[in-house]
Amino acid sequence: MDRPYIICHMAMSLDGKVTGDFLEKSEYGKFIEDYYRIHREYGADGFLCGRVTMEGSFPQPSVTTQEYDGPPIAREDYIAEKAAFYAVAIDPKGKLWWSNRAISDPDEGYDGAHIIEVLTESVPDAFLAHLRDKEVSYLFAGKTELNLPLAVQKLKDLFGIEKLLLEGGGIVNGSFLQEDLIDEISLVVIPAAECNENAIPLFKTGKYGAKTAPAKPFHLKEAKRLNDDGLWLIYSKN
Repeated sequence: MDRPYIICHMAMSLDGKVTGDFLEKSEYGKFIEDYYRIHREYGADGFLCGRVTMEGSFPQPSVTTQEYDGPPIAREDYIAEKAAFYAVAIDPKGKLWWSNRAISDPDEGYDGAHIIEVLTESVPDAFLAHLRDKEVSYLFAGKTELNLPLAVQKLKDLFGIEKLLLEGGGIVNGSFLQEDLIDEISLVVIPAAECNENAIPLFKTGKYGAKTAPAKPFHLKEAKRLNDDGLWLIYSKN
């Protein structure tokens, strides 16, 4: 395989929502802990999130622009370091301004993950200068539109990522699904229904790559009961 083995690992409500008030309720905290435990137990080489999810999960300084008067920066992939674990951010327009080259988080499954930004060539030089200053790695996957197959191929070729956890949000998940880039689905099902039309589903119509695609079949690999009322469901493509 010329790309990592990709596992979509998510916590969701009974009605398939991955955002909503249910995630903040204390009585469901034990299922969120199960989610993090499973994340760690997968032993992946990295995890990948969309910009909004990454921004919400790992808040950074609110910087939107930066002055840059240096020479033009070539649109070439930049490997700041080879690490044991990576945090991959889908950020085609360059909107994530980082304070460090690695994730800082109390959970050992995320803490210390070296950041890789997935960009298009349309990002401004000032943003690339910022990433280089912070020693954040980045790669290019498309001129103005993101090419996900190319991005994941580069994650394997340049950084040696063999197993990757895809962890939202719904649009990024949907984009990977539509591009047929998901090999396994891991779902922690929380025993709550989120009746909120603004809550995001597990898979939403993607905006990166293919906009429509036929339904993707998966096969139930394993089902485990969690904390009496929850479930861990594992589906594989083969």
